[in-house]
Amino acid sequence: MIGKLSGTLEMIATDHAIIDVGGVGYIVQASSSVLSNLPHAGEPVAMWIETVVREDSITLYGFREAAEKLWFRLLTSVQGVGAKVALAVLAVLGPEDIARAVMLGDVASVTRANGVGKKLAERIVNELKDKVPTLGGTSPALSMPVAAAPASGGRAPDAGMDAASALVNLGYNLSDASRAVLAATAQAGEGADVQVLIRTALKELAGTVGGR
Repeated sequence: MIGKLSGTLEMIATDHAIIDVGGVGYIVQASSSVLSNLPHAGEPVAMWIETVVREDSITLYGFREAAEKLWFRLLTSVQGVGAKVALAVLAVLGPEDIARAVMLGDVASVTRANGVGKKLAERIVNELKDKVPTLGGTSPALSMPVAAAPASGGRAPDAGMDAASALVNLGYNLSDASRAVLAATAQAGEGADVQVLIRTALKELAGTVGGR
């Protein structure tokens, strides 16, 4: 299996790019947002790769970051969502946007993707809402105490740290995640569990992004 490719960008087409790695050209399918942000032909390029093996084909799908690759896997786990639809969703929603949409039940945002109607968007939101917090495991950046998880009042910091970790794994940087979880803790109370903190923090992040 191929997990990542680093080489020279050979060319960009409407739905794929060709990356030259040691004289071998790999055809990599990708979303329009990924393709539009690639460098010029002849320049170095690196992409995270999801390898999909079927009886009659081996297809490589490319992503700018690991979080996009993880969301591609999650999206294609939903009934009725193939690679084409998953890439369409990733073309209009980044990892942070999908996380907010799923956790907050924002079906309308998911329907922005080409080929995704209301029923399919509802299925995506409903099937993935319980999988979001477990995305990817704990970030190495969170192996140290996080400011967003105060231990005052006898409350163990685990919930805050786990919430911040989940947000980092969804694509947010550690600083923003920590601030959001700190605000979520103030709103939800010291005894709030991880799920509540994540949902509240995502609302806080959505408000912050919207106010920029």
